[in-house]
Amino acid sequence: MKAFFKVKTIDQALEYRKHFAPLRTEDISLGESMGSVLATDIRSDIDLPDFARSIMDGFAVRGASTFGASEGNPAYLNLKGTVAMGESSNLAVGPGEAVRISTGGMLPTGADSVVMVEHTEAIDDTTIEVYRSVAPGQNMVEVGEDLNKGEIALTGGSRIRPQEAGMLAALGIQTVTVFKKPTIGIISTGDEIVPVNETPGPGQIRDINTYTLLGLVRQMGATALPYGIVHDDYKVLLAKCTQALTECDMILVSGGSSVGARDFTIDVISAMQDSEILFHGISISPGKPTILARVQNKAFWGLPGHVVSAMVVFSRIVKPFIEQVSGLNDDGGKKSRLTARLSRNLASAQGRVDYVRVRLVHKAGAIWAEPILGKSGLINTMVKADGLIEIGMNTEGLDQGTEVAVIPI
Repeated sequence: MKAFFKVKTIDQALEYRKHFAPLRTEDISLGESMGSVLATDIRSDIDLPDFARSIMDGFAVRGASTFGASEGNPAYLNLKGTVAMGESSNLAVGPGEAVRISTGGMLPTGADSVVMVEHTEAIDDTTIEVYRSVAPGQNMVEVGEDLNKGEIALTGGSRIRPQEAGMLAALGIQTVTVFKKPTIGIISTGDEIVPVNETPGPGQIRDINTYTLLGLVRQMGATALPYGIVHDDYKVLLAKCTQALTECDMILVSGGSSVGARDFTIDVISAMQDSEILFHGISISPGKPTILARVQNKAFWGLPGHVVSAMVVFSRIVKPFIEQVSGLNDDGGKKSRLTARLSRNLASAQGRVDYVRVRLVHKAGAIWAEPILGKSGLINTMVKADGLIEIGMNTEGLDQGTEVAVIPI
């Protein structure tokens, strides 16, 4: 019987990220950049916007000309003309004057605010009544209010979402330098595993892990490359892992990471050229029998075979490593956490971090986390769950009503 190496804490396991450098960079078109990670800071070479513009249909005015205006005591302004959309104007606005303007139009010289058209009424072709006062800067955007020239608009290491793509477009950037998206190889192992299109026989189960891991990888914006099922055969597993290493940037092998006689992942890693086992075992539940190795400078994972264990390990341990090689800035997963109150008491064993699946429920004006208890091979517990809560290593449990941080899954 094989034995676990010295088990690592989560923090110790995550420290090994520094062993893996971000992938190379590449230049891609703005239209193809969605989900990619910026490799460099983007600094604006213009003020954004570079002209003062209206955010309402109405009249460009000097705010002082409307002070005190009301329905009972309107301000009367002389209408000097109209600013055409997409053009500058040689019109100027002085005291007691107004220029008709549309949303997005360029404010004429002298104007410092815009009166909404709903708050005006035309007296004749050259005079309007204004029923509500406006302050300088109201209903308009100043030069550089969105972004000043020379300011860092986007930080290297941030993922390009639709809003980042919009910023790049606003700056006229058509080609973006990004980190290459990693390709993650996925291998399921075990004599008991059969393809999803087969009916399992006695003692067999369908291949769940390929599809859960494939989905988790793709959710991160990485490329997932499944290699199918490998039965408990050392030579076949070695050949498949060798192939995957030539085609992928990281390998996930589910099953075979425990200490049984037919768990070959450790043996396969040890047989591969330029390989080093970094740890075998993490002090978490579920997911203790997890392996991380560095093989030819690539992360090679041996994940537990139980689906819940594999998904929890991916969420808490593997995901930060994929973010590392993707070039993504680390936020410790804090941005995505939300707060809830625990609906019942939960016991926990000291000496390990427990991750408990929870369902979020709104009641009595608060968000409650209801634990979903069940063994680590039950996929239904993950289907019902909205997230995980963490019970610390030195904690014996959590009391009902405790405020907890929920990690979405």
